[in-house]
Amino acid sequence: MSAVVGPETGIAVTPAVPAGAGVRRRTSFRAVFGLAVLLLMSGAAIAAPRIAPWDPGRQMLAKRLRPPAWQARGLREHPLGTDHLGRDILSRILYGGRISLGVGVSAVTLSACLGVSLGLLAGFHGGRTDALIMRVVDVFLAIPYILLAMGVVFALGPSLLNVILVMAVTRWVQFARIVRADVLSLREREFVAGARARGNRSLRLLLRHVLPNALTPIIVVATLELAFMIIYESALSFLGLGVQPPTPTWGWMLSDGRNYVATAWWLATFPGLAIMLTVLAVNLLGDWLRDTLDPRLRV
Repeated sequence: MSAVVGPETGIAVTPAVPAGAGVRRRTSFRAVFGLAVLLLMSGAAIAAPRIAPWDPGRQMLAKRLRPPAWQARGLREHPLGTDHLGRDILSRILYGGRISLGVGVSAVTLSACLGVSLGLLAGFHGGRTDALIMRVVDVFLAIPYILLAMGVVFALGPSLLNVILVMAVTRWVQFARIVRADVLSLREREFVAGARARGNRSLRLLLRHVLPNALTPIIVVATLELAFMIIYESALSFLGLGVQPPTPTWGWMLSDGRNYVATAWWLATFPGLAIMLTVLAVNLLGDWLRDTLDPRLRV
């Protein structure tokens, strides 16, 4: 860093560097890395029918438990090896990403719609409406998510639609609490009072004036919730309560591979890496959005 001579004193002065410059550079790198990994995983999942080398459900028992291509006995046509039924691991990971990411995005969208709507009502109207919604929130928070999901799935039966609904219904409380807290402060602002004085009805006030100013925490929470939903879906599939075979999912592949950890490490390792990288990418992107959109964190 070069020094500058002051015009009045002649003393060398080091130019001041913004306190958050280094943090912003590191944050930007994390954001780029997270976005790149997330786009790569999402693109691979969307293009799975075109780029997957094999049908994910095709069984080739003559090739069962073949290691990755770079190891002895590995086959070039199966870069990441095969499972105990001779199915191609790479193809199953690509197709499994369609389920894991699709379920995660769908569940976050539904839970956000439900939670934001109830949070707006609770924060804006207050009184009995707020008390009733918050008591429901307390009930949901008192029950462990995985136990509630297991009970509902046992009652309704495991299926793709039921998994999405269960995940959405058990996680809407996060959005409701965050939105309610923001609306409690927004409803007292001058622009809301002015809009109310002009005769705007409650619904127009909520949609036109309150909701746009509460989008920042909603976007951040939705991004972080996506990472949780991916783990959530993988946990349900691992326990046999998620999407059922023969549809490949990352969680089900982990469950299949746990019995072969000592003899066929690749069965559980590669699906686990796919989950880890995707969740890490979403979390890095969510942290960047929080640092960027929250003015309290700016230096």
